Amino acid sequence: MNFAPTADQLTLQRTVRDLLDAQFPLSKLPGGYDAELWQALTDIGVFGVRTELGLGLADAVLVFEELGRAAVPGPLVGTFLAAGRTVGPVTVVDPDIRPLLVTHLDIAQSLLLLDRSGPMVTAPIAGNAIAEPLDPLTPLHELTGPPMTAGIRIEMPTHRLRQEGALLTAALQVGLAARLTDLAVDYANQREQFGRPIGSFQAVKHACADMFVRTELARASLHVAAVTLDDPEGGDPRRAVAGAKLLADEAATTNGRACLQVHGGMGFTWEVPVHFFLKRAWLHATEFGTADEHAEDLAALL
Repeated sequence: MNFAPTADQLTLQRTVRDLLDAQFPLSKLPGGYDAELWQALTDIGVFGVRTELGLGLADAVLVFEELGRAAVPGPLVGTFLAAGRTVGPVTVVDPDIRPLLVTHLDIAQSLLLLDRSGPMVTAPIAGNAIAEPLDPLTPLHELTGPPMTAGIRIEMPTHRLRQEGALLTAALQVGLAARLTDLAVDYANQREQFGRPIGSFQAVKHACADMFVRTELARASLHVAAVTLDDPEGGDPRRAVAGAKLLADEAATTNGRACLQVHGGMGFTWEVPVHFFLKRAWLHATEFGTADEHAEDLAALL
């Protein structure tokens, strides 16, 4: 089995990266959700990779890596999972997890309800804003009541939708891990101490090398999981997704801390964008299963 991306997949990935580099550079990141960017992503088929372009999750994860690399704000996963059933941003709510916290409720046009009886797309309801969310670019609300249980049914088991959500979130984490590596390497090549770039110091070299290795291991596991979900005969989807999410969460959060260290005191200031990527990584690590939960799943499957 060949896991190398095809020429068409690389073109798709490059198209998304070029769009994000042009319309969402780091200077725009502190502004948060960008409606024009969201529309541009919709227009090129980012959320319709499966429904409009007829491609699979192996293609979708390449796109979501780029969205993670740019730390694009918005309910990306929910909108992808609900594609073809509604328009506009869609955020996810899991009624089995209390309190009922929902991201980006302020812009969501629909809720993707992961109900045990079957997932569905429902109308949004009111919620109370959380004053200081973990990620300042991801507004968080607590629903004032239970979500509506009437809406558009999705003909897919809830457990399968959770797996796909975990996979796409892992792809965002791999993108974050890769961008944090780039930020660390760029800074290490520019910052000088004792008349030399700090990137020439062995300790900094090792830190950057470890960041690269963590990212590539997570990326390999991610692509295996995507192929497995597209073709379950290739392996156990539950095991593949759990491993991918576990490694991706570790890569993103650990690389975030390492990137802060490479930046030294500057890394802890708001003037440097590293904190946006680290906080987003912390947030994604709580979505669609934590590292501990996926580790327990893997242990049960061994």
